[in-house]
Amino acid sequence: MDLSPVVLAIPIYFLLIGIELIVEQITKKRTYRLNDALTNINCGITSQITGVFLKVLSIGVYELVYSHLAVFSIPYSWWSVAICFILYDLAYYWAHRMSHEINLFWGGHSVHHQSEDYNLSVALRQSSTQTIWSFPFYIPIAIMGFDTWTFIWASGLNLIYQFWIHTESIGKMGIFEKVLNTPSHHRVHHGRDPKYIDKNHAGALIIWDKMFGTFQEEEEKPHYGVTTPLNSMNAVWANLVHYDFVLDNFKKARSGSDKIKILFKKPGWRPEYLGGYIQPKDIQPEYQKYDPNAHKNLNLYIVIHYIAILILTSLFLFNQAAFTMFDKAIIVLAIIHGVVNFGGIFEKRRWIFISELARLALFPVLIYYYLSNYQYFNTLFVTVIIFTIFSIFYILKNRVSLTQTILYGK
Repeated sequence: MDLSPVVLAIPIYFLLIGIELIVEQITKKRTYRLNDALTNINCGITSQITGVFLKVLSIGVYELVYSHLAVFSIPYSWWSVAICFILYDLAYYWAHRMSHEINLFWGGHSVHHQSEDYNLSVALRQSSTQTIWSFPFYIPIAIMGFDTWTFIWASGLNLIYQFWIHTESIGKMGIFEKVLNTPSHHRVHHGRDPKYIDKNHAGALIIWDKMFGTFQEEEEKPHYGVTTPLNSMNAVWANLVHYDFVLDNFKKARSGSDKIKILFKKPGWRPEYLGGYIQPKDIQPEYQKYDPNAHKNLNLYIVIHYIAILILTSLFLFNQAAFTMFDKAIIVLAIIHGVVNFGGIFEKRRWIFISELARLALFPVLIYYYLSNYQYFNTLFVTVIIFTIFSIFYILKNRVSLTQTILYGK
């Protein structure tokens, strides 16, 4: 089963999140909110399942370049993975930095910065379009002669390293701060305070920021998030909101050169006749985080169904090779439907009642279609039917709780 180490590490991610939650219970420190944490993971789910299709663009192009343009043929070994890890980290620094400095690229990275909290679930908040803008930065590694499998392992291990630095539970780490990217350094990177914006782009090694002039020490505690808050728990909209903003300004630009500048200048750049550059502002004391909460009757429902979505997503990712492209598309759409609905429940959207009933009705249909050859299918299917019936009755009983408050009229 040829899987990225990032996918193989999924159980470890959730184990560490569980440990962080236990630590918070002991220390009485609160960095998790259910709505925000689940939205973070929803973005990660969306990124992973849509990434099934984007592999052709990233890994496929890498393999093509390696096969035809590689100068050397470096054998796959522990030392080649180690060297590739360092080269990947350098390329990652520049890909990451450009994602902050080029407006169009920011659309593929801003998702990761939208959370207003900072905990391990934020590490899973990834964009579905980041690969489109970042993969060219890694092509030189293929030309050097590192084969695709070496690259997959080096990049995967690098991204796994970056998981644990998304925490407030670990303070500064002494001498390690000089070389490694640490929780303290990365907290700075996620800060939206003007002094912290566009700093500490490193993946694993902070030396790149110190070499290229983008390093910033953590001083006062950062305020997390993006300068224009997302104010949504919808993982799909989280991936589209910046592109929508760019497109709106692109349409309004009066000249071709201004249209190009809107795409490739720094995020926030606009011509003077559209208001000029949007300057980051200090966070005002009265500012409050976006914090819509589902009715208390629905919290247990959300958690139970979220576990079902996680299991379905994991089974899909670990067995994706067994599905046709059409089947992959159907399963991905079904998972995204669930992801969007969870955000809709938190925000009490008008459409959520019908949408959730539709999702529940389709669930056993998909199970029957894709798992009918499973050894214990009869037992599984009966369980799914009972689970679905109970869920439908629960939603019908709590219909008023689903939509009793409408946010922003959506």
